[in-house]
Amino acid sequence: MRHKTFLWFFLPTGLAMLLFIALPIVSVLVQSVFAPHEAVLKEVENCTPLVGCVTETTIDQEATRELRENQPLGRFVGLDIYLDRGHLAVAEVGQAWVDAATWDEFWHRLFNLPLYRALSFTLTFTFLVTPLLILLGLMIALAVNSLHRHLKGLMIFFSLLPMIVTPLIGSLILFWMIDSRGIIGSALVSIAGDPNFSLKASTGLMWVSLIVYGVWHSAPFAFVVFYAGLQTLPKDQLESAQIDGATRWQQVRYVVIPHLMPLVTFVALIQLMDNFRIFEPIVGFNASAHATSLSWIIFNDLGGETRQLSAASATSVLTIFGVAILLSPVLVRTWRDFRGKT
Repeated sequence: MRHKTFLWFFLPTGLAMLLFIALPIVSVLVQSVFAPHEAVLKEVENCTPLVGCVTETTIDQEATRELRENQPLGRFVGLDIYLDRGHLAVAEVGQAWVDAATWDEFWHRLFNLPLYRALSFTLTFTFLVTPLLILLGLMIALAVNSLHRHLKGLMIFFSLLPMIVTPLIGSLILFWMIDSRGIIGSALVSIAGDPNFSLKASTGLMWVSLIVYGVWHSAPFAFVVFYAGLQTLPKDQLESAQIDGATRWQQVRYVVIPHLMPLVTFVALIQLMDNFRIFEPIVGFNASAHATSLSWIIFNDLGGETRQLSAASATSVLTIFGVAILLSPVLVRTWRDFRGKT
């Protein structure tokens, strides 16, 4: 393909990426180093008969409005927002390191800070859900692929149901099911023999519930990708393995999995990004008292009457860096495989 032809072919995609990806990222980055202007105060002397004169401090509305109009981005603060207690909390982490007598005490203080508490759940969710959904999706794909052709359509339909349901609705349904009055919650109350037993009252059990939901909701995506990959599996390789006396497990290990490895990398890339930005299940499960994520912090900063745009922007930038760090090993491996083939 000639360079000019490729340029015109890529131009619409490049413009879309510039408008909807690059410019918003630049905008968020700029907003994260500016903070809202503080109100301009002025002293007013009020004099009344018999009482005398009293000096009061009030907000100068006109000066405040003029300042915000002249500098709409706010006042430049550099990296102060990134370093404050709501984000990296450099001063608090350093103080905890100095004051903590044991590692347990240090980690306890660290995870009491908002960002690190959210990051602990986000990383736990990401590193548990991603491999589990890949494994479950592969198992479902292998099982469906081995069925009779008349049953495959029905099983594919039921396997895709979790992905069809909207994430917020799906999390609400599971949340109602684990309630003490729900089918799962009432069964656990009976098994535990404690009428006060509740999954929603325990941080550990709430984390488990969110992880189970994450696997349940995302496994169909992995199943679809792997099932499509199985349709391209060379039959002669499987027949050769069968002739050589390979068992079913050996065929999967030495023939199927190597053939699907590029798809495993693709699914891992997509799911690492999605799981690191977990948000809907926390809202649907009403689990913010037990589990928060970076996306939930952004939502919380943007909510309410006083929107903290600068704080939300700083958290967004940190989220982008986190996703880039997570994806870097997979991207490096993909690049090495590509270089090796070429």
